[in-house]
Formats: sequence, structure tokens, C-alpha cells
Amino acid sequence: MDENDFLAERFEEHRAHLRAVAYRMLGSLSEADDAVQESWLRLSRSDVSGVGNLGGWLTTVVGRVCLDMLRSRTARGEESLDVRVPDPVVGGGADGIDPEHQALLADSVGLALLVVLQTLAPAERLAFVLHDMFAVAFEEIGPVVGRTPAAARQLASRARRRVRGTATPDTDLARQREVVDAFMAASRGGDFEALVAVLDPDVVLRADTGAGFPGLAATARGAREVAGRAFMFRRFAHFARPALVNGAMGIVTVADRGPVSVMGLTIAGGKIVAIDILADPERLRGLGLGLEVEREGRG
Repeated sequence: MDENDFLAERFEEHRAHLRAVAYRMLGSLSEADDAVQESWLRLSRSDVSGVGNLGGWLTTVVGRVCLDMLRSRTARGEESLDVRVPDPVVGGGADGIDPEHQALLADSVGLALLVVLQTLAPAERLAFVLHDMFAVAFEEIGPVVGRTPAAARQLASRARRRVRGTATPDTDLARQREVVDAFMAASRGGDFEALVAVLDPDVVLRADTGAGFPGLAATARGAREVAGRAFMFRRFAHFARPALVNGAMGIVTVADRGPVSVMGLTIAGGKIVAIDILADPERLRGLGLGLEVEREGRG
């Protein structure tokens, strides 16, 4: 085995971890893969003979790559959208997540949390993700963001205050499924009050529709307002199926012409406290939603 093959083998040992870091930073599965590939290119061009912790070195490299990508997004104005729901990680049902995506969800990383991360400034996002999610020291984060370790700590602290308001979801999938089934039954039956009953009074709905539903407001708050929004789409209710969305029970709607939406639900205290919907037709086509969702719906 030559040196390059040996290096490639060592890189593969860390690929899943690097993809998880990049996914939390970027909220895009395809961009996360691009960031991982760029990290490999940087590794292949570097002399790492003196690096004692290759995994840590690669973590900071992929963080730097993601930071550059986020700053490029900002420069192009892509972050000015009212709501950008990250790419969801969709599984067929309560039986499990595709093994390829398992590492992405090793820690709790629901869509609601990822949506909040998308609102952070790039440097804040990097400091929070690397330190709070992956235990990278501020002494290593500081040089990546061009700050002192103390300043990097402040970035993470500001991000933490923003994230603190994210609801802690129920973890029992069976109880989540009961709430999802009640939500779907109310939608299919056209029962507005039953729909309101499964929603937390302060529920928030965020929808990323792309060009699919122009003019539709991106956010709604309050049980009756959110229920009214859900009723606008009840014609799709019979195409909806329960599925794991970022490790929690959610809803995927696939009609004859293809996927309509992926709905991530945050359920706490037996009520839905947040609904995050990806309904951008172009992005949905890239998720490969298929028959496993329909099988779960018939099960």
C-alpha cells in the first residue's frame, strides 16, 4: 500500500463523522458531501506526518470549508430567505434510519434545531457546532474563525442563547406516532377542532416552499393559525404517510406525480410544538423518496 492509499484509508475512517459535522453546519446533504470531498483534497495536498490527531485536524478542516461555503452563500444573498428548511434525513418508519445516514443523527439533531442553526451568523454556527456538538476546544476553533479562543467562546455563547429556545422533544417513538396518527386523521377527516387539539397553543410552523407555492407566507404561529394553514393542503392528506424525519416521527407526502412535502414534527408533552416543512419541488426531487414510505403507511 503506497502513502496515498494509506492516507485515503485513514480518511475513510473519519468520513461519516466529517459528513455529520458538515450537515449540521450546512443543512444540505449534497453540500455536506462537497465539503467532505474538499476536505479530502486539502488532506491529500498537506503534510500531516506531524499531526497526532488526524480526526481532530480533519474536523477543523471541514469546519473551515463549511465556513467558507456559508460566507459564500451570504455574499450571494442566499441566506436572506425568510425560512430555509434544511435537507431532512428521511427513513421509512420507526424501524430505523438508512445506515448511510445513521452517523448524521448520532446526537439529537431534529429539523427544528437545524432551522435555528440556519439563522446564526456563519462564525456563530461554526463555534456552536464544533464546540457544543463535537467537543472541539475553543483554542482550535479560534484560528478557524480568525478570533481569539475567548472570542470564539463568546460566539458559541451567543449561539447557545438562540438555540436554548428550541423545544426538547419527546423521545418515545410510539407516543410520537400516536400524535402523528391523530394529526393525520384530523387532516383527512377535515376536523378542524381535532387538528387544533393536537397542536400546542404556541406551535410554530415554518415552510420552505421554493417556487412551489409562491406568495404563501413562510411562517405561522398559534394552534388555530397553523391548523388553518394545514387545512389549505388537506387535499394531499390521503397521500401522506408517517416516516422518520431526522430521527423523529414526521410525515412524508408522495402523490402520483412525485413528492409533495416532507414534514418534520417536534412533539413535546404529547403536543406538536413545531412543524418544519420542505415543499420545494426541486429540492424534494433530490431526496429519493420512494416505496419504503408507502410500505410504512400500509403497515
